[in-house]
Amino acid sequence: MTCVLRVEAVHVRFGDAVVLDDVSMRVAAGELVGLVGPNGSGKTTLLRAVAGLVPVQGRVWLVDAPISALSARDMAQRAARVPQTTALDPNLGLSALEVVLAGRAPYLGRWRWESASDRAVACDAMTVTSTAHLAGRLAAELSGGERQRVFTARALTQQPRLLLLDEPTANLDLGHQLRVLALVLGLTRTAGMGALAAIHDLELAARFCDRLVMLHRGRVVAEGPPASVLTSDLLLAAYGVRAIVEPHPHVPGVRLTVLEALA
Repeated sequence: MTCVLRVEAVHVRFGDAVVLDDVSMRVAAGELVGLVGPNGSGKTTLLRAVAGLVPVQGRVWLVDAPISALSARDMAQRAARVPQTTALDPNLGLSALEVVLAGRAPYLGRWRWESASDRAVACDAMTVTSTAHLAGRLAAELSGGERQRVFTARALTQQPRLLLLDEPTANLDLGHQLRVLALVLGLTRTAGMGALAAIHDLELAARFCDRLVMLHRGRVVAEGPPASVLTSDLLLAAYGVRAIVEPHPHVPGVRLTVLEALA
């Protein structure tokens, strides 16, 4: 499979703090890779590093080029990021459709407005994310979950080769959590893109992701199929919890029973 993301020996420092320490990983077209790990393990920083938003030591390649050689436009045509925080300034007065249409910016010239085909791409993205009925609403007035889906639609409107999602199920109810992850997984299968998602819910990660990368204190401590990463020993080492892990009896993935958190 075509590699859409290659991270090699990446280090990120903020002052004296080492946030990512010698991180290497890959994402191929056609797969959904989940980033898991406790709070502060470096998941969001890794997503931001891949998007070119923080300085890194090491090598990051998007599709066929190092990000150091890519312009902002080239980056946006290769990768689209859905941030964890989707707050908007109400003074901007943007409708949900206008937010989604912003995803076409990497394909527009300086003085070019969106064409009918651009609007069709945006409308298709809103349809698949179940946000079409929100098109005329002010984006700043939407609920957190509604904005999360609108920002996902904006990312899809970029038609990227790689989706970067930071807690894509945050603020979503149970039904929309399943729909969003099923949508992302489906897109990796049908649209030829790869996806890298930081996911807090380990059972959801195991159910939908092809592979998991577990971070702890800025380092990769495990990588592979969900069942090989979500083990009792690794959960104890990374999360500090005693847990029973067993195959889920009803859906793909695992079932976790956390017994206690250790001091």
